[in-house]
Amino acid sequence: MSWTCPKCDREFPKPEQRHYCARVSLDSLFAGRPEELILVFDKILAEVADWDGVLVGATPNCIVFTHRLTFLVIRPMKKELDIKFYTKAAHPEKPVRTSIAAGNKFENHIRISLLDELHPSIFTLLRESYELL
Repeated sequence: MSWTCPKCDREFPKPEQRHYCARVSLDSLFAGRPEELILVFDKILAEVADWDGVLVGATPNCIVFTHRLTFLVIRPMKKELDIKFYTKAAHPEKPVRTSIAAGNKFENHIRISLLDELHPSIFTLLRESYELL
């Protein structure tokens, strides 16, 4: 059962969940960014938002995807998207840029600037993060 904050209209998996409370539109996060980044994000959003129980919220710096807990964070940068997700084991090989231990899991980052860089293997990693939590 999800909860919607009455102040910022963001939806959360837990009632009264602590969060940064501000109304932020997705469009504002992509203002001034290349059109290609919007296409990459839209493709990720179209796939991941259909997974069972996924909630999507925008903060002043990123888009947060939750399923019980946060499993994916996408931060639009000037020319690329920083995609953060979690796994049970480290992923030192590409396309993962960094893989750092964070408690009993690993925080991984991928950076993508072009739609051609968004391979099915990336969706496999994102699904692993979704199922981890």
